[in-house]
Amino acid sequence: MKNSDKILRILKELYQTEAHEMLNQLEVITSRYEKIRGNGWVSEKDCMLITYADTISGEEASPINELHEFLNKYVNRNISAVHLLPFYPFSSDDGFSVIDYRQVNKDIGSWDDIVNLSNDYELMFDAVINHISSKSEWFEKYKNGDDFYKSFFIECDNLQDYSQVVRPRALPLLTEFETKKGKVSIWTTFSADQVDLNFKEPKVILEIMDILLMYVSKGARYIRLDAIGFLWKELGTSCIHLDSTHKIVKLMRLVIEEINENVILITETNTPHKENISYFGNGYDEAHMVYQFPLAPLVLYAFLKEDSSILLKWLKGIENVSDKTTFFNFLASHDGIGLRPVEDILDQTQVDMMVGKVLERGGKVSYRHTGDGGERPYELNINYMDALCKEDIDDDLRIDKFMASQAILLSVIGVPGIYIHSLLGSGNDIEGMLESGISRRINREKLSKNALFEELDNPLELRAKILNRYLNLLRIRKKHAAFSPTAKQNVFFTDKRLFVIRRENAETNEAVDVFINLSKEHVEIKGRGYNLILQEDMTGFYSMAPYEVVWRIN
Repeated sequence: MKNSDKILRILKELYQTEAHEMLNQLEVITSRYEKIRGNGWVSEKDCMLITYADTISGEEASPINELHEFLNKYVNRNISAVHLLPFYPFSSDDGFSVIDYRQVNKDIGSWDDIVNLSNDYELMFDAVINHISSKSEWFEKYKNGDDFYKSFFIECDNLQDYSQVVRPRALPLLTEFETKKGKVSIWTTFSADQVDLNFKEPKVILEIMDILLMYVSKGARYIRLDAIGFLWKELGTSCIHLDSTHKIVKLMRLVIEEINENVILITETNTPHKENISYFGNGYDEAHMVYQFPLAPLVLYAFLKEDSSILLKWLKGIENVSDKTTFFNFLASHDGIGLRPVEDILDQTQVDMMVGKVLERGGKVSYRHTGDGGERPYELNINYMDALCKEDIDDDLRIDKFMASQAILLSVIGVPGIYIHSLLGSGNDIEGMLESGISRRINREKLSKNALFEELDNPLELRAKILNRYLNLLRIRKKHAAFSPTAKQNVFFTDKRLFVIRRENAETNEAVDVFINLSKEHVEIKGRGYNLILQEDMTGFYSMAPYEVVWRIN
């Protein structure tokens, strides 16, 4: 293996005397997979759709194929990649309690369906490897005393002090299970059904490496490392973002590069910015991208207050660590709007304002334990358009305001990730949330293909209007290297009602000025250039309508 020296160094640090044997086993594992060389990177042409594989369903084909048909018919190459949220057999948490990492949920489709989709669109797979389902074969064999699996999970002593452990949810850390040797308390970070894997056990990391390489062989260009910050456990610490966790990410990158240098690792760490960007490592040895979690709550706050100041102040400090790293930007996703990433940016009064607006507009709020016996708002569960807009706002203004928020997503440094319900103009799925009792279901609506296509074929429907507006912005964005993830980003503080940045690509000598009106008032700007959206020259003063977006090329 070309990276064997680096791999062995990390294995020695993590596994000491077992390192050499582990390296030998990794050589065997990588030899099973076809090697693909290259060093591709992302550009202004890259944009990812985030979706469950079964968001769109019909009677004619598997949900994956129905999604494929939707993409080819309505989106085409305006989206370059698709993040397929966990499509494996699962027992809870809408896919994030995986029963079998190597199988496709039969209700969704097959590996052939996924490989066919990868022929038209780059794909991102989820590696939900911090934990596995309590209904999985791995855990069942552990409970039954199978010697191979005896150290796959973390047995805990209830008399030990676990108070320093960071908790992402207001749920017990330990869960008691009946096993062949009696009752045992097991580490369960996220829920009683999501049993944490023990990465101190060499067999675990070897098994996971083989699974990741299998994903690459099935068409994964991107691999999302779900909840990666919680991976390594050391009692007496916070058990989040430990040095050993970073070493595991570096190890994954090195091993994956043995078979495909084009794969992009994305770390999902819903934490404050400084902790989040630590997963870039030195810029070349850890994650290629990190989720840009502060963006969603800060954009929401800016629109609710009609004030860009805090958003721009934060954005002023955002820059790429290297020419091979960037940010994965998103506003909406299958999860809610995380608040932990802005705990060092917004004060409690500002957070409480957002919480109040979300509750007024039909949303829910989830909380986390703080470690001192208290709780803090952790996540806003609401559709992003409904979070932005009152129910009584008319459709045209609602679309303008929503698309203004999405234009920020498409303008800032990084690669944009668009949630399917944003692309399709969905609202709160109150019925789905109430039926399931799961707050996050408010933004996970399942759509009938026939009904959806009928709406998209009618230009007067809200869904069609939003999709067409979105596609127009994407078409423009793809043509201009100023929106490349490697292009420079400058922030300007003018009228607080305006979001103003400049994206500038030194290689092509192209610059685009971005003006976005966050308010319901007309705001005047000045300057010369060409308005890429209206396709007309701008000279002198220009009055921006409420929530108007201007991309001006000089």
